Amino acid sequence: MQKLIFLSLVSFVYLPCRLAAQDVNKTIKTQALAIQQKLTEYRRHLHQYPELSNREFKTAAYIVEQLKNLGLDIQTGVAKTGVVVILKGGKPGPVMALRADMDALPVKERVNIPYASTDSALYAGAKVPVMHACGHDAHVAMLIGTAQVLSSMKKDIAGTVKFIFQPAEEGPPEGEEGGAALMVKDGVMDNPKVDVIFGIHIESWIPAGDIQYKPGAFMASADLFSIKVKGKSSHGSQPWLGVDPISISAQIIDGLQHIVSRQMELTKAPAVITVGKINSGVRFNIIPEEAYMEGTIRTLDSKMQLDIHDRIRLTATKIAEASNALAEVNFYTKTLVTYNNPKLVDNMLPSLQAAAGKENVRSMDWVTGAEDFSYFGTKAPAFFFYIGGMPRENDTKNAPPHHTPDFLIDDSRLYVGVQTFCQLVFDYPNTLNK
Repeated sequence: MQKLIFLSLVSFVYLPCRLAAQDVNKTIKTQALAIQQKLTEYRRHLHQYPELSNREFKTAAYIVEQLKNLGLDIQTGVAKTGVVVILKGGKPGPVMALRADMDALPVKERVNIPYASTDSALYAGAKVPVMHACGHDAHVAMLIGTAQVLSSMKKDIAGTVKFIFQPAEEGPPEGEEGGAALMVKDGVMDNPKVDVIFGIHIESWIPAGDIQYKPGAFMASADLFSIKVKGKSSHGSQPWLGVDPISISAQIIDGLQHIVSRQMELTKAPAVITVGKINSGVRFNIIPEEAYMEGTIRTLDSKMQLDIHDRIRLTATKIAEASNALAEVNFYTKTLVTYNNPKLVDNMLPSLQAAAGKENVRSMDWVTGAEDFSYFGTKAPAFFFYIGGMPRENDTKNAPPHHTPDFLIDDSRLYVGVQTFCQLVFDYPNTLNK
């Protein structure tokens, strides 16, 4: 009898908590749906007026304009053009960060839409067209909407929310610092210290409103490498009197592919080495003195990343030496491996399912694309995932790739991103004792 009474008391205590959680979820969904039209408006305005990395002045001003009357602490000029917004909840709890990137790309838009970009800007000394060809406009719109919804529910939030609007995810201009690395350097993960960070990236090949994720290593590190081959000039008819840096470069490029196919343990993690640029020579019958190439390295294992650096340097220098040439090799790390804390992913998966529907949330394989969100993950447990932006009636195989003139997303379900962010904020504090 005593056992029965105890169980009844437990049920009595637990039921209101469960109902309260259901009420919060319902409120989040209702409010996210209610601002869908505004989300579309935000995204399309930002799409029409894109800005390149470290030059997001109008974008930052637009963000402030939408949030200035919500009673939030707004900081501008963070890591050059970034905006950081702090919301203090009505209850004690952790500091939770949500991130959106702001910058566009030097791409000429080819999509026939009424809000297509016609803007241009200076890039590498030349005037170029500018386009949001990676969906950062949608990220900003979703984070603005999230701040608006959470502000209306402030008294029920356990903890503090830090909204990070980040510039220069695509990489700062040459000679400048920028992006997530600079934000971390400038202390954005401190004051107050961030306990956990979440990020979303919209994808043109995932059905709109669906979510895909992966625990552990998710997106690759990205390194830029350059190789300068110094040879000896000669007439094209007398190659034996010179040292041909072009033919040596060809051997080096071939050798780099042997690193991936013959020296890396690819069952552990994939790797990609690509030479994307090579310059040499001025005339068809002159063997030049130098050849210069640049490329990218993508890895999903930090130890493999460093190993590949060593092997590229060894391959290039030894091939050059074999022909009496000299190879100078340099590396620049753009991003780290984007790593999703497995326990955090496991704990927060129900939040994603509550927002998007369990049937619309799926795990995926790792990705050789890269994200500088990875730098935030060095300071706090992180969870970065994809949300779909492809019209649901379309075929994934025909989806226009990111960073191309034909990039296009369906912005009719941006509310799912807002709902997801809000669910994460309300649910995360409840997982701390798990």
